[in-house]
Amino acid sequence: MSLIVIIVIAVVVVLMVCAVTARVVMRRRELQERFGPEYDRTVEAQDSRRAGEHELREREERHDALNIKPLSAPVRDRYAQDWARVQERFVDRPDDAVHDADRLVTTLMSERGYPTEDYEQQLKDLSVEHGNTLEHYRVAHEVNERSSHHQATTEELRGAMVHYRALFDELLHNGDRPGGSAA
Repeated sequence: MSLIVIIVIAVVVVLMVCAVTARVVMRRRELQERFGPEYDRTVEAQDSRRAGEHELREREERHDALNIKPLSAPVRDRYAQDWARVQERFVDRPDDAVHDADRLVTTLMSERGYPTEDYEQQLKDLSVEHGNTLEHYRVAHEVNERSSHHQATTEELRGAMVHYRALFDELLHNGDRPGGSAA
């Protein structure tokens, strides 16, 4: 009898270990899918994978507490027109157009419900829904900063406009790509 009990306990323990392992693997996969490249970036910046994943879960919790809202069609149209004006300015005043693009993206983030006071926090908050386009924002923001000191080339400024546009489009269309359904 005791041998049967030992075998049953061993099987139960093995099944529990398998279940826990499967749960950890599934959660990791969910984080990787949700955060995209931001998952690897965050994990690498931390002391361990566990610490990185903890950071990402904290971002999710903070994001869930935010009041992120979709935009109405008239508001989206107004922002699209604003973006068109910013792009038109690029030909004659590329530095100013990039600064305007940065301000417009920040204003759009605010209108959607994202806090915009701190750039690093913006990155964390955006990473939850926009992890795949977040690198575009980082690159554009860096060029914008250098442009403020007249240290960016026209080609870099053009690239910044393209990068800003990637995040702008996602924010404008409520997290979906243009033509997709609203969130």
